[in-house]
Amino acid sequence: MNGVIGQPLPRKEDFRLLTGNGRYTDDINLEGQVYAYFVRSPHAHAQLGAIDTSAAAALPGVLSVMTGEDYQADGMAAQGRVAAIPTDILQPDKPGLVPRPGTQALATPYFPLAVGKVRRVGECVAVCIAETPDRAKDGAELVKIDYQALPPVVDLEAAVADDAPQLWEHAPGNVVLEVELGDKPATDRAFAGAAHVVKLKLANNRVAPVTMEPRGQLAAYDAAKDRFTLYVGNQRTVLTKQMMARFLKVDAQSVHILSGDVGGSYGMRGGGYPEYLVGAWLARRLGRPIKWICERSEAMLSDSQARELVTWAELALAGDGKFLGLRIEHLYATGATAGAYAPLSNGVRLVTGNYAIPTAHLLARAVTTNTLPTSVYRGAGRPEAIFNLERLIDRAAAKMGLDRIAIRRANLIQTDQLPYTNPMGIPYDSGEFEAIMDRALGLADWQGFEARRAVSRRAGKLRGIGLTNYIQTPTGALKEWTSVHVRAEGAVEVRVGTDSSGQGHETSFAQVVAEWLGVPLRDVHIIEGDTDLMADGGGSHSDRSMRLAGAIMVEAADKVIDKGKRIAAHILETAIPDIEFDRGTYRVKGTDRAIGLFEVASRAVGSGLPEDLRGPLREEADIARRLPAYPNGCAVCEVEIDPDTGAVGIERFASVDDVGRAINPMIVHGQTAGGIAQGVGQALLEEVIYDPASGQLLSGSFMDYAMPRADDLPAFALALHEVPAPSNRLGVKGGGEGGTVSAPAAVINAIHHALGELGVNEVPMPATPERVWRAIQARAFSDQI
Repeated sequence: MNGVIGQPLPRKEDFRLLTGNGRYTDDINLEGQVYAYFVRSPHAHAQLGAIDTSAAAALPGVLSVMTGEDYQADGMAAQGRVAAIPTDILQPDKPGLVPRPGTQALATPYFPLAVGKVRRVGECVAVCIAETPDRAKDGAELVKIDYQALPPVVDLEAAVADDAPQLWEHAPGNVVLEVELGDKPATDRAFAGAAHVVKLKLANNRVAPVTMEPRGQLAAYDAAKDRFTLYVGNQRTVLTKQMMARFLKVDAQSVHILSGDVGGSYGMRGGGYPEYLVGAWLARRLGRPIKWICERSEAMLSDSQARELVTWAELALAGDGKFLGLRIEHLYATGATAGAYAPLSNGVRLVTGNYAIPTAHLLARAVTTNTLPTSVYRGAGRPEAIFNLERLIDRAAAKMGLDRIAIRRANLIQTDQLPYTNPMGIPYDSGEFEAIMDRALGLADWQGFEARRAVSRRAGKLRGIGLTNYIQTPTGALKEWTSVHVRAEGAVEVRVGTDSSGQGHETSFAQVVAEWLGVPLRDVHIIEGDTDLMADGGGSHSDRSMRLAGAIMVEAADKVIDKGKRIAAHILETAIPDIEFDRGTYRVKGTDRAIGLFEVASRAVGSGLPEDLRGPLREEADIARRLPAYPNGCAVCEVEIDPDTGAVGIERFASVDDVGRAINPMIVHGQTAGGIAQGVGQALLEEVIYDPASGQLLSGSFMDYAMPRADDLPAFALALHEVPAPSNRLGVKGGGEGGTVSAPAAVINAIHHALGELGVNEVPMPATPERVWRAIQARAFSDQI
């Protein structure tokens, strides 16, 4: 071993990216390509009438204008080759989403171009294909559509009211899934015997991913091979290939997905979109490559959104502050179509966090509204669950007059209780929760807070500090595949079915293989994002990339080493047991007779070996099972508030995270910092807002949708507390999502601590200056009367 695992090495990919040599979707062009522009519904809910495309089709340079009726009437549709976009309503690998008795999970069709009715603003209704992007847009503007407007519903609670507009006839009450978990009788008994019960209604605001690189695609079709090629920035290329094949009714090998560099993903680029499917369909129909690059305003109307959740939460406590039971009721927004339940599944399994709460009961309903579909977004249900729990705990401490740290310390799962199965059946296998909390308190200088608060008071400001303990249960796709090929020319080629969108795979994966094979880091090359080169793969999400792909890279590297031993034994004329491997060299034990790994690879492809030893020094490994892990940590946020304006400034932020073994601590810290920024965005700034009367998107540009800037954030104090995961050979738990999971609750807890001396109660997320100011004024007014 050469000791590169655990080192904070600079990222190999950064020089290419920072010097403008990245290769993103819009950098790719094909001969003869034409351009698509989509006609999108201006209505949130409407019956589709006549669509007149004649003026658009007559415009010079326009090649085709297509609608949902066209694709239904297309000859391919007659052969059963065009259908609704596939959705997986319930995922077998996601336990916990079993419908309540007497109910069922309902599917909602999702067509690439609307058929019969539109159910959200921005839904694709028609597409114009032209020789240039501008001409495609010109043509799209000439399409005339007869809409018969229907009443929309965008609010979750309004959607389940008796008189609410119905989106789907087969989903009465707009409810598409009901789930009940936990032990209701035991939880009822716990509440009946409780000395204190704390209740809160909480809302996790809807947010947009707003990736730096907008979505786009370039679709081509080879008629001679009956084969599609799709260039698309993606985080799950193999899944996208499978979804495209299902949509087009072709064998998966007839679809080739190529994903180069990707400018941000966060879950949003995890599968198929209408634009991709229409591009592939029309590339075959027109015999020309079709390119579409999303405009920023389009992205706000078409990228999947996330988080929207309304929760009624109750915590039962004994007189000494011990937690006795938890009740949760959720309304979860699916948007106009139902299909992505991973956030709900993740969240319901984590409602008790890393606390020893004996019993819990949960009821959740998934509800359709006239809004963009929701899907996974960094943390996918875990930030919501931790936010709800940590707000309850702070409220309980305030109600009972208990110290916020003491009440947590009294209820955290202790190390000697592990493995510990929570009330939802999730077995936490490792962690040092109290030790991590203590490290975070020290890193944040919790003891010095009162002195800093005194300084703020003298300046007429309010200051607060908040804390969040968190735990995750990242799983993600079960399948992953890799190959490790030691090439004769002195390089190691590693192919893997994950997909990087900024996580540093070219460096951290190379560190694993370089360490295992004992070769220089510069000689290890990672290849992803090309489905023709991957036998399988689950992509990058749910903190799974290093946990799964890294683990099987080690397995494949071990196979390479073992195969090399047989070759080295033949070359060095000794028995296989006499060969040892260390730091890239095979050596006869106790002698100086040795041969390097690359020399073995060179000899293996020559002609001087027995036939059974010849061939590339290449091995594969795969996995198709769950590798659970439980990243956890503690975050502390300190804020200062100007009571005259309501402006909240984050003064300090500290986080201690157990990601298991950190392959590259610098990359992990970068992931944590980025995650914190996204969590802060949800807590203070970001909110997707629809007009309740019309269903129009009111936050459709960066003038209306605010995100944190660099000067909104302090330098973070970050530390790792590594407790290796027992579930995989590298001991990895995952470090990509912890910052996002912990930040919203830490920020909001700090704000309420600051406002507590004024008697202010709950301020909803995002805690904008206006909302904070109004809460202060409302309390001041009530005191006056």
